[in-house]
Amino acid sequence: MKVAVGDKEVSVLYEPATSGEAIATFVCAHGAGGNMNDRGMQAVARELRGRGLDVVRFNFVYSEKKSGRPDPMPLLQSCIKAVVGAVPAKRLIVGGRSMGGRAASMLAADGFAANGLLLLAYPLHPAGRPEQLRDAHLPRITMPTLCLNGTRDALCRPDLMEAVLPRLGANFQMHWLEGADHSFHVLKSSGRTDADVMTEIGETTAAWLRSA
Repeated sequence: MKVAVGDKEVSVLYEPATSGEAIATFVCAHGAGGNMNDRGMQAVARELRGRGLDVVRFNFVYSEKKSGRPDPMPLLQSCIKAVVGAVPAKRLIVGGRSMGGRAASMLAADGFAANGLLLLAYPLHPAGRPEQLRDAHLPRITMPTLCLNGTRDALCRPDLMEAVLPRLGANFQMHWLEGADHSFHVLKSSGRTDADVMTEIGETTAAWLRSA
């Protein structure tokens, strides 16, 4: 379907859970270099639908028009709000991959109404610029939050994130995916596969939803 964002429209895909009655609806925003149908988004959607989540994927305004330049943060946030307003959800989880998750986290910090925040590969800093932390708003998030990052993520050095965590509330749960990079890819030498990582994402998310 199409959803209006101001005077623009974006594509939205609502996919029901594949494991019986849904336990939540996850409105999942894509990362800066992707779109709603990229391989990473499809893999996450497939895994989480199998764990009992309805998953909503959508394009931002810039990706809808196939531009490679992300929208300003206020427009990214407006897009998420428009999509949330267009889909039914008894238990709403917002979030997404990288930039999309960051935009949702900034909404959450400003008091946006949702039942939880799911961050996939949160971009704590730009690649190669660890001094530019994107953490100022994180302590203001009060809703249940699960953040999943790989230990090889070039946009989230584990030592820097671990230094941030003591300033966050008990509502913020951090889970490290051993050997995974920003795309949740692992090296063959790790002894793990990308599918193993995706299964861990699904298992961890399901357990978090049961306890949140």
